[in-house]
Amino acid sequence: METRTKYLGDLRTEMLHVRSGKAVITDAPVDNKGKGEYFSPTDLVASALGSCIFTIMGIAAREHGFSIDGTSCSITKIMNDSPRKIGEIKIEFNLSNNSYSDKQKKILEYCVKTCPVALSLHESVIQNITLKF
Repeated sequence: METRTKYLGDLRTEMLHVRSGKAVITDAPVDNKGKGEYFSPTDLVASALGSCIFTIMGIAAREHGFSIDGTSCSITKIMNDSPRKIGEIKIEFNLSNNSYSDKQKKILEYCVKTCPVALSLHESVIQNITLKF
């Protein structure tokens, strides 16, 4: 995987995913001198955790013959002040639109613990993950 990132000025960057040609623009958040008009880099980290867990859930569901289509999650990022860093990521997965067996629920719960982004975050970042069936 390769990206190319360019500083656009005014606390914004553009990241280009080389293989696909797709771009993402970041902006500093309002509470850190930015306009907050795009995802901030720390927003992307928090969002990546939710997206990664969903991806691992999707792989597991496919392998075990069930679907998580139509599920959603809500992500909240909480910043620490000193030093300024992500202190906690809260994610609530809404899985209530499908009916899951006890075995399927255990599979989905296991996915939370095996997500590469979750495993890559520093242990000081609290990961508060809730699955609502």
